[in-house]
Amino acid sequence: MVRACLASPLVKSVIAAPGNGGIAMDTSCRSVDVNDVKSIVDLSKEEQVDFVIVGPEIPLCLGAIDALQAENIQAFGPNQKAARLEGSKVFTKQFLTKYAIPTADSATFSQLEPALDYLRESSFPIVIKADGLAAGKGVIIPNNKKNAESSIQKMLSGELFGASGKKIVIEEYLEGEEASIHIIVSGERYLALPPSQDHKRIGENDTGLNTGGMGAYAPASVVTDKIQLQINKDIIEPTLAGLKNEDIEYRGALYIGIMITDKGPKVIEFNVRFGDPETQVLLPLIDTDPIKLIYACATNTLEPDAVKFKNKSACVVVLASQGYPETYPSGEIIDFPNNTPENIHVIHAGTRLGDEGKILTNGGRVLGVTALGIDLETAAHDAYAYCEQVHFPSVYFRRDIGAKELRRLV
Repeated sequence: MVRACLASPLVKSVIAAPGNGGIAMDTSCRSVDVNDVKSIVDLSKEEQVDFVIVGPEIPLCLGAIDALQAENIQAFGPNQKAARLEGSKVFTKQFLTKYAIPTADSATFSQLEPALDYLRESSFPIVIKADGLAAGKGVIIPNNKKNAESSIQKMLSGELFGASGKKIVIEEYLEGEEASIHIIVSGERYLALPPSQDHKRIGENDTGLNTGGMGAYAPASVVTDKIQLQINKDIIEPTLAGLKNEDIEYRGALYIGIMITDKGPKVIEFNVRFGDPETQVLLPLIDTDPIKLIYACATNTLEPDAVKFKNKSACVVVLASQGYPETYPSGEIIDFPNNTPENIHVIHAGTRLGDEGKILTNGGRVLGVTALGIDLETAAHDAYAYCEQVHFPSVYFRRDIGAKELRRLV
């Protein structure tokens, strides 16, 4: 998003808060706690900022947009009322049920015994979700009753996910293939971005623990034109109508996690922001200035039909620190290739600037290497060719991002 801002003719200067090692090499960074809404507002007023793009879910759920608008500062993102679509799984399930939007059957619990009773009548695998925010990791999919009971006990006690897990949603496990649907919503108008597919598990062939995302590609052919029309009719349009009925005016990005089942597409989750790492493959595919689009959304001047997309594919591979999403080292020096091809974008995530301008690891997911190509095969090849040239002692990345799509296209 910072790169898109810097490239936009609409933008004179960019401040990132708090930023990271890569962003600090491109523009000004400020050490602001983004979970402190007052700090965001104070920085915006101090720097006489014209437009604020709020990226993460926590400040959105805490009302950052409301606070900025109260100071007459234009901002992109949903208000606090709308952000409940991500901030509370319970609210979302109730919303989906109320407006007959396809989703998994589920039940909500805050007490242990009723939850265990429900479990006894359930089939496995089963999905257990923390109600509140858990950095994209508040979902457990146990394969048997024993593991499910243990997970429920740890969540409701607060041992797992803290206060976010003290209310849970237990839902049926949906069989099918996942896809990420991103729309830019400006009241009743919306623009659908190309469908993408994330790879959430740490291990190849979708094994191991859930992560914040190990890679993605777009467009995803699993979302055919027919399925996209179904998603528009059965999911997007009822969602926007439901929001209007709830007196919620939504302005911002809405991520809809979809499972394409044999009974049609169903909603897994909503995020009230651009997804990560999907954004790293979606922004390069927009032929229109993304910041012009985002500003139009925030100011209620969105014209969906005026937005153009590139007839290309994009692939991002996430380079992580070995041990993520559990424990992993930090502070390792990252060595980059001397030359970066024009179609490669290296997006920093968990990095910081060290001595003598060296870039150090500072998180579980360290970098995203995005490649743009005439097709997915080209994009994936170029992304992996660059990944092989990036070195730090604990570097780890999946080698099968987009592999399922490539097999499908053969």
